[in-house]
Amino acid sequence: MSEAQVEAALGNLDRADLPATTIAALRLVDLLSAPHPVIDTATYQQLRERLDDRARLELGAALSVASGWQRFIAACGIRPDSWTEAMPLPWEEGAL
Repeated sequence: MSEAQVEAALGNLDRADLPATTIAALRLVDLLSAPHPVIDTATYQQLRERLDDRARLELGAALSVASGWQRFIAACGIRPDSWTEAMPLPWEEGAL
């Protein structure tokens, strides 16, 4: 995705100029990265229309591993090697 496409999709996937499969996948990312992930019926139906069983499983597994890894890093307070104690952690307000 280009930077312009990412910016257009932020906060409103309905107006994003992206392929329907990409939009369905991004909706899944949003749902799986929520504090209490739940996949609603409409999103699941969109995924079924655009991705076969194997692709849905691979996407869900990859997203779950990435999200789980990030939550583990945050829970343990792990900082990237290049960061100093004076720098805020990536998930803290004002870090970006």
